[in-house]
Amino acid sequence: MSLLAIPFPDFDPVAFSIGPLSVKWYGLAYLAGLILGWIYIRRLLRLPKLWRNETPPFDVAKTDDLLLYITLGVVLGGRLGYILLYEPSSYLANPLEIFAVWKGGMSFHGAFFASAIAILLFARRHGVSVLSTGDLVTASLPIGLFFGRVANFINGELFGRVSDVPWAMVFPYARALYPDVEPATRHPSQLYEAALEGLVLFIILRVMTHSFGALKQPGLVTGTFLTGYALARSFSEVFREPHEVHFFNIGPFTAGQVYSLPMLLLGLYFIWRARREAAPAVR
Repeated sequence: MSLLAIPFPDFDPVAFSIGPLSVKWYGLAYLAGLILGWIYIRRLLRLPKLWRNETPPFDVAKTDDLLLYITLGVVLGGRLGYILLYEPSSYLANPLEIFAVWKGGMSFHGAFFASAIAILLFARRHGVSVLSTGDLVTASLPIGLFFGRVANFINGELFGRVSDVPWAMVFPYARALYPDVEPATRHPSQLYEAALEGLVLFIILRVMTHSFGALKQPGLVTGTFLTGYALARSFSEVFREPHEVHFFNIGPFTAGQVYSLPMLLLGLYFIWRARREAAPAVR
């Protein structure tokens, strides 16, 4: 390890405490992502010019109900997804740990799948377009992804592979998982993901919705998000330390890349479908 290595900032995972109650940055990240996403969706609905025939898919008041559906999808799906996709044997051996959400352990792929079900249920209950509802949710999703990845960095978890790039740093938590190679300098891959999955993807979707009328083609924003996330996540996995001893760590590929492949294919399908529906009929 280089003597010039950047030490990991001494972050306290607890943002603040009120008596015996401790509020962690990770929980605040989820809260910020959900609330800011809800605010952003409301703003999109208040701009008729963004929608086909200047008619939003539903009124702003329904976003409160949508927030509840998505919150349940994110929390339940994220937790169950992590258990089923990454640590099934560990939680089968200690089933009570399933409920210990304060210890971390959330999966984006699980959260997204559950949120898709939540969107379907919301749309059916209110009699609105499933695709347009999905477009609204996915347009706001990068906000939550950004805060979530920053929280991963603050916690010192999901760190990168060993590297000697000038900005590599030593993550204290890695010592417990990889004692044979630690201390070692590693990519701050959480920040790569925050930039790509959060900032870059949000800007792309924002330009599409506000400059190219993407919300007038139901499913286009959803497809672009799925494709963009799958590509950003797969690229970031090149620098991120793979999950230990996972069935889908196959050769140079990681579980995160394997789980992103269906998202990529589904995203391309949604883009193709939206473009086909928008194409003028040939006479």
